[in-house]
Amino acid sequence: MYKSSLALAVALGVLAQQAGAAGFVEDSKLSVSSRTMYFNNDNREAGGNKPRPDNRESGQGFKLDFISGFTEGTVGFGVDAQALWGIHLDGGKGYHPDGSSFFPSDSDGSSEKQWARFGANAKARFSKTEAHFGSALAPALPILVANDGRLLPQTFEGATISSKEIDNLTINAGQMTHAMGRASSNRTGLSVNGATADSNKFRYGGLDYKLTPDLTLQYYYSNLEDFYKQHFLGATHVFKIADDQSFKTDLRYFDSSSDGKNGNGGGYNFNNNSGYAKNVGEVDNKTWSAMFTYSLGGHAFLLGHQRVSDDGGFVWLNQGSVRDGNGRPEGAGGASFYLFTDSMINQFAKAGENTTFGQYSYDFARVGVPGLKAAVSYLRGEDGRNANGNGTFSEWERDARIDYVIQQGTLKGLGATLRHGMYRGTGTSSLADQDQTRFIVNYTYAFK
Repeated sequence: MYKSSLALAVALGVLAQQAGAAGFVEDSKLSVSSRTMYFNNDNREAGGNKPRPDNRESGQGFKLDFISGFTEGTVGFGVDAQALWGIHLDGGKGYHPDGSSFFPSDSDGSSEKQWARFGANAKARFSKTEAHFGSALAPALPILVANDGRLLPQTFEGATISSKEIDNLTINAGQMTHAMGRASSNRTGLSVNGATADSNKFRYGGLDYKLTPDLTLQYYYSNLEDFYKQHFLGATHVFKIADDQSFKTDLRYFDSSSDGKNGNGGGYNFNNNSGYAKNVGEVDNKTWSAMFTYSLGGHAFLLGHQRVSDDGGFVWLNQGSVRDGNGRPEGAGGASFYLFTDSMINQFAKAGENTTFGQYSYDFARVGVPGLKAAVSYLRGEDGRNANGNGTFSEWERDARIDYVIQQGTLKGLGATLRHGMYRGTGTSSLADQDQTRFIVNYTYAFK
């Protein structure tokens, strides 16, 4: 903590001396974003000591972003800073589950009234290569996807480098040491679902190569020390049929295996997403998926299939089981991953699952209502292996959403989203039946 903070402070001090340099100020951007969110999760089969069957809360989030330009010279320097503030509006004790990824929890099990955090990155640019170091990183890569599905975004601490020195080739590499959860002011180590231990070393490297204007190939390797190693292969191709018509193919393959202490106890285990494991607690998975999208005017029809291998579930960074010094959840739960089945409620990523999914979406700009979009999707998973190894389970989810963004006038950029999801499952390793509704209002003001 102290070493990284000191290094960042030194870097910011150097930048402060050059802040007057052309480019640093002229190319800088300052914006403030507001997000109001209502979240209702109706646990249809809730029981035990849960006093109410649903999780119902609302809140207000604010995000202030400063992105500088780069100083002049062979090597340009800059700084990015981000301040986050979440405010609880409604939904008291009984409607707030301890360990919620929507709001942090107070000592009595109710929601905290508010929470905040600050992060900053120092950055440097040489030719077509950029390096970033700090605590406000938000990767969007096949092996690590920062989540922004609640009031405040998930961020990471570490260092990244991205290079485009070779035409049509982008090289990415980096190391993450900590994560800041969507509902937390604190930072945690890096972990996986179900593990109580954490790691401070997630390393990755990979490349995106545009073989032709229509075909992109990807390879990435990542390693969360003492948890897992993961290889990723991807291919995306867009075939243009006509000016207003196209067919897109997206193929993805992951190969994940154990690393170091994983599977040997001590909290470095993986619960295989509460599904079956050939070797309990050990990462052992291969997952492939294919998605095909046909677009015609404002219509888009999507169909795909995903197969998770039988030996264990898919694995990704997820700090949801990490606890603070008092043994309480850190509010760091909730994470995204690069599978098509990362849906509103479920993930469809347990051992043995075969999932078929489809979606239809429409852009109403084609009928004179720009800014209005709607989509409905359906996923069905079959042949998932129950955690006890006896029998299989099935599950399905249906999601619908409508989005509207005001296109002009005083409130230009103000957007609203209404989402509803319904999940049902059978078998011992499926989730409890749930209905979920989210209503979100977003607005970003950019200072000139």
